[in-house]
Amino acid sequence: MNDRNTNGAAWVRQIVGVAASSILLTLMQAPYDLHYLAWAAWVPFVLACTPTVRRRGLLLLVYLIAFGHWLFNLSWLWQVTEAGYIVFALYQALYWPAVAMAVRFVRGRNWPLTLCVPAIVVGAEAIQGVLFGGFNWFFLAHSQYRQLELIQICDIFGALGVSVLVALVNGLIADGAMEYTLRRRLGWGFAKKAMLTMVCLWAAAGYGFYRIRQTPQFISDSPIIGAVQPNVPSHVKEEIENAQEILDAMIVDSQACIDAGAALVAWPETMVLATMNPGYLMYCRDDSQPRRFSRQILEHAAAGRAYILFGAHAAKVGDDLTIVDQFNSAYLYKPDGTPDLRRYDKIHLVPFGEYIPFHKTAPRLYRWILSLSPYDYDYNLTAGDDFTIFDIDAEGRHWRFGVLICYEDTHPTVTRRMVVAADGTKRADWLVNLSNDGWYVRFADGKVIPSAELAQRTAISVFRCIENRIAIVRSVNTGISCVIDTTGRIRDGFMAGSLPREAMRRQGVSGWLTDRAPIDSRVTLFSRYGRRLDALLGAAFVWLLLRATTERFWKRSKQRDVQ
Repeated sequence: MNDRNTNGAAWVRQIVGVAASSILLTLMQAPYDLHYLAWAAWVPFVLACTPTVRRRGLLLLVYLIAFGHWLFNLSWLWQVTEAGYIVFALYQALYWPAVAMAVRFVRGRNWPLTLCVPAIVVGAEAIQGVLFGGFNWFFLAHSQYRQLELIQICDIFGALGVSVLVALVNGLIADGAMEYTLRRRLGWGFAKKAMLTMVCLWAAAGYGFYRIRQTPQFISDSPIIGAVQPNVPSHVKEEIENAQEILDAMIVDSQACIDAGAALVAWPETMVLATMNPGYLMYCRDDSQPRRFSRQILEHAAAGRAYILFGAHAAKVGDDLTIVDQFNSAYLYKPDGTPDLRRYDKIHLVPFGEYIPFHKTAPRLYRWILSLSPYDYDYNLTAGDDFTIFDIDAEGRHWRFGVLICYEDTHPTVTRRMVVAADGTKRADWLVNLSNDGWYVRFADGKVIPSAELAQRTAISVFRCIENRIAIVRSVNTGISCVIDTTGRIRDGFMAGSLPREAMRRQGVSGWLTDRAPIDSRVTLFSRYGRRLDALLGAAFVWLLLRATTERFWKRSKQRDVQ
């Protein structure tokens, strides 16, 4: 009976520990912004993964809680794809048992958690950021997006450098809790770990103060840029009869930007509901919607003497006049009333949102997922392969900028390659993020109700700016449209506009803004060398996981050798 009670109490502790970490990891992220919770968020989880409990039971428990964690935190995906939402939550939940197995392994060997927790937790983040296209979301670093002095190290290490700092403190607290439980005191070994952690934190903060302080000497201003923010839920946008009304409303706000001095005005992703590339338009009748929309936007650009950057689809037409490939694209129309012959086709497509995996490898699974998608047709898009840079002339100068469409602003490698050429020189003066976050809002009682996704996306964009010392101008349907400067500051206010002054309140509203983006001449180490730290941490995590999974095999081998 005592053993049964002891085992029951142990499992209660495991459940409470893992669940507590789930709650802390949720609350630390935007929009809750309880960033200080991140510094201890993984501690209950680490303490729960004791080697004294059965591994199989622990891993099952962790997976079930992780599945619930991701169901809650990815709930904004439900409105886009029910099947993809469930499948993706099931997949994301796999990382937690892997983390639990590695933690249990290092605890069984009494290795210092101050060093091991960063390798395990941030190593798992590194794998999550590249596996199956990568999902660079819900990292420890993202909780600190407002702590500008601390996160400037991203221009050396990338966002995961900040995650390492936060994980160091988590590991230190776990080490201290375990040592105090065993000895009722903290010894010299803990003091050394604490000193190492403090040195890392002070070095990061000192570097951050230095980089922010030196920034003004490297900054010049862009021409005035406008950003239009419609507030159209995607179930409304997808109705083709609303296309003309949506376009007309964007032109009204775009004209307001031009009247306020904008030389370039950005409209969100796919808000022009037509296929707009010349190779497709040439097959359209003169009175067709794509042709009418093209003329209307060109006339608007010419009348306002401004560049119009907008998102729409592109299509490749085959010899038999069927659509061969479809793209999610960005177009630039010029002040002389002609289209730029270049376009940018989105490179990093979203699984289940812009294409369905398993098309050729598992056709039955593919058809089942397609039947549960928000579309009644095969909506697979083709990925682009050219990091297009657009050129404009304004205010007596020549300028260059790149475009990130939708979630590409969460992807470090895509952003880095857009900014820096192979020879290490900067290709772009600033970036524009065109996005349609109308997929992730609800519509009730005539009002658009935003989800957590809008604030989280904006917070993640901060790290792309610091990593490459590049400003991002965001034009996002339903929000958040804003300018993020090269130190990662999300700018409140603007030169002119109708949106709320506080950037993070620009959710579920329509309007426009104009401002100048800072142009930073610095080329960072991260821009030159990329995600080296991610690779190192990912390899360390995989090594620990392999050691943990083969632990029993090595024990049996040693026993056979002794016999």
